[in-house]
Amino acid sequence: MAPLGVAWHRLGAAKGLTGSGRPQYAPPVSDTSPATRRWASRPVPPEPRSIVELIRTGVLDAELAATLWLLVEGRVPVIVAGEAQGACKAQVAGEAQGAGKSTLLGALLAFLPSTLRVVELAGQDEDFAWLPQASELGWPGKPRAIKGAAPFRPDDTVLLANELSDHVPAYTWGEAARIAVRAASIGYGLAATIHGDSLGDVFEALRRPPNGLVDDELSHLGVVLVVRRVDGERRRVVAAHYVRPVIRDGQGHLQHPGPAVLATWDADTDTFEQFGWGVTPELALRVGRKPGDFEIEADRRRGFLAGLAAASVIEVDAVRVAIAGYRSVVPVSNPD
Repeated sequence: MAPLGVAWHRLGAAKGLTGSGRPQYAPPVSDTSPATRRWASRPVPPEPRSIVELIRTGVLDAELAATLWLLVEGRVPVIVAGEAQGACKAQVAGEAQGAGKSTLLGALLAFLPSTLRVVELAGQDEDFAWLPQASELGWPGKPRAIKGAAPFRPDDTVLLANELSDHVPAYTWGEAARIAVRAASIGYGLAATIHGDSLGDVFEALRRPPNGLVDDELSHLGVVLVVRRVDGERRRVVAAHYVRPVIRDGQGHLQHPGPAVLATWDADTDTFEQFGWGVTPELALRVGRKPGDFEIEADRRRGFLAGLAAASVIEVDAVRVAIAGYRSVVPVSNPD
């Protein structure tokens, strides 16, 4: 289900265009859909859960969720990694036996402001014809204007890859995954899941053929969350990383700062240790805020989410309405 008010698009021959070529609202579906004159299986998505429900069940805490809210709202890419599961099992049973990566990503998308456009990638049938910079990013095809639609821009668009893998045709892999990550390097938002149980697993999967991404490109992955099924039905974000982008110093030399840890889960106490304070100035700059303002706003949002959890406001639609109401009072900063 798409976040409240967010323009959600599937583009192309079978990606939600009306006969006039206008993108239409199209939340993810759990059936098969025609694509380029053939039928592609779409895995059954898990039952939607709100971020507040995930806080109440301990998947993450309100402090980490508040930080993620600020970053997702600012179009910082977010990748949710989880331990690999059999493709057939995942399709039949959703994420009943999985790590919960799709559930977590879906909950985080509720943090996107209504001014953003979400483009759901079409897996092996994605042609990026809608992406003006596709050729510059290495895509062999040529972009074309979509009749009746405003051009997609880095400052108003988030690319959604339901999963970065080759398990089913609807997922994004190889050349298409490479273009999606490169798009993040020029300012597009990116939201995706991927199989992996560590940040190293994520890097390695995207470096390997047929993806072939290099470290400078991988430095634009933004936030990487590692979620794990720790026992029975309990899921936890065991590590939250901020992948710091490659930058140029005052002399024009490339600098490669290493990834930073935002939070980790302590199995003994079933609590989260927060480390994001160490990179607060970088996070604040990334979303167009001053460091002090970022800290104040993160604490305010932590209290807001904790209050919803204490009041048992966990229904998906109710949480979306609450987030929209908060945003109407506290304006979104412009990271550009």
